[in-house]
Order: sequence, then structure tokens, then C-alpha cells
Amino acid sequence: MPESPPLAGPDTTVTDAPVTDDAPVAGARAAGGPVEVDRSTLRLALVVGGLVLAVLLGFGLGRLNPPPNPTRTGAAAVAAEHSHAPGTGAHSHGGATVTQGGDADAAGLSISSAGYTLAPSGVEFTPGRAGELRFQIKDERRRAVTRFAVVHDKPMHLIVVRRDLTGYQHLHPTMAADGTWSVPLTLAEPGAWRAYADFTAVADDGRQTAVTLGADLAAPGGYAPRPLPAPATSATVDGFTVGYAGTPTVGQSVPLRFRVTGSGGAAAPLQPYLGAYGHLVALREGDLGYLHVHPEPVRDGDAVTFWLTAPGPGRYRMFLDFQVGGVVRTAAFTVTVA
Repeated sequence: MPESPPLAGPDTTVTDAPVTDDAPVAGARAAGGPVEVDRSTLRLALVVGGLVLAVLLGFGLGRLNPPPNPTRTGAAAVAAEHSHAPGTGAHSHGGATVTQGGDADAAGLSISSAGYTLAPSGVEFTPGRAGELRFQIKDERRRAVTRFAVVHDKPMHLIVVRRDLTGYQHLHPTMAADGTWSVPLTLAEPGAWRAYADFTAVADDGRQTAVTLGADLAAPGGYAPRPLPAPATSATVDGFTVGYAGTPTVGQSVPLRFRVTGSGGAAAPLQPYLGAYGHLVALREGDLGYLHVHPEPVRDGDAVTFWLTAPGPGRYRMFLDFQVGGVVRTAAFTVTVA
């Protein structure tokens, strides 16, 4: 292929008239004779014409053979096609986008999710001795988050439980100006424990994201795990009997109706707690997956109704917090999902 002429540079003067090898252009024009085109200019024109032809041919072939539509994979495809676990239906926490961490069927399985990270300052506690848990929520730029939406009357819900699903605690930390949360915490017995931070973060642009993050805590000593109690639909706590009706089903959102009765079987005078007449947490045996359970805003007679979706077969432990006479109590249930 003929060599192309050099590109014009700072020291190159570009003129409108071509230059011949034999005579100056000015002389040719002055003499009224024809103007010859030099070989360099001809070569340049041929090169440019070839490039234009190649572009046109490529465009035509592309129109005749369009590429297939790209297949969306991973998180982007899931977000575009299905934003909630099967059976839950569309839902939100105080208008926030619900984002579940972990394996998409249970939350709290990872320390980071949806661009947020749970960063505890210490994870080891002396068994039976009062201590303090301190932590921050970091965003994807490693900045401490300081803006949270109030959901169920609190900006932060902290759930703590031992790995055998005993020692359940539902706590509400307080936040300092630098975004550090703190709460008194006692781990009653040795063993591995799990802490869940359940919150709705508010980003700089005002977008709200509900996330549950989990971190392991340690209480050194001999760990003797207890077996789960047998499945039952009723439990007794401080003289109150708590029972529920409903059968959790894999992949379907099922209503569970809880009733609390006192002496003589009369309905207990429940008081609102965390914006409702009860608060239900469900944890999965084994990996301790945290299930989002949504209460009905109004009571069904003297019952409190929650909607629960079991992501798979296995055993779960449900913890119902309710309030009577200004005292919050917790009833626990084991449920087996076939």
C-alpha cells in the first residue's frame, strides 16, 4: 500500500492549492494553464476513500446481521426481574426499598450488603458480665452513616442470639454524632453468638434502603449447645399463654395469627410496642438466616397477624415480643416447615 503523507503538525502550513513537482502553482495560474495534482495528494485521496468505503461496508453488514440481545446475569438481572423473595409480594419499610442481604431468601447472613457494612469495634465478651457493644454502619466509601429512617418507632433494631437460638435479645442502641452506635450487652453463657443490625439507611440523595447485616460475637468458654424445643403452637411466659394459628409454607406468604390470653383465657390487654401490637422475628436453624416478617397494621379482633414466608424446608425459631402493663415479654416457638 502506498505510504500516507504525514499529518499536519504545528509547523505545517495547510493551503488550499495543491503543489506540483515541476512548477509553482502561482506560475501555472498566472499562465492560465491547467493545475496538476501531485502524487502525494492523490495517494491521500485514495486512502481516505478506502476508509470511507470500509466504514460503509461494516455498517451494512451490521444492519444485515445484528448482534443478539445481551443476557442479563447476576444481581442486575435479579433486580430487574424480581425484587422480592417469592410469595412476599411488593412491600416496603417506611417507604424504603427492601434489600435483603445474604442468599436472597434470608437476611443477616453477611456483614456487608447493598453497599453497607457492619463494623463492630469489638466482638468478644466475658460470659455473664455486663459489657457494651459499639459499632458503626459504613457506606461503600467507608464513611460512617449518620442518617437513618425511623422504622417501627426506632432507627436501629439490634437482635442478639446464641447459635443454638437461645438467649434471644431485642435491643435498641443509641447513636453518637460520629455515627457510632452503642448499647449495653450481656452474653449470659459461653458460645458463639450472632448480632443482627436491622435498619434503614438514608443516602446523600435521600434514597432509603432497608438492610439487615449480621456479625458474629464470641463469649469464650465451654459451649454446650441446647437442642431446640419440640415444635408447638403455644407457649407460656409470665402467666400469659401465647398461641398462633397458621402453617408456614415454602415460597408462600402465609398469615400467622397470634393471640395472647391471661388467667381464665381472657384476651390480654395488649399495648402497642414498636408501632404495633407485637413484633415478630424468625430465625432459621443452621445458618441463622433472618426472615423479614411483616405485621398487619390493624388487629383482627384480639389477634395480631403477621405474614411469614419460609424460604425452604427446615426448622425455624420464632420470637414474638408483646407488651402488657408496660412490660415487654417474649414468647418463643419452634416450627418445622416440610
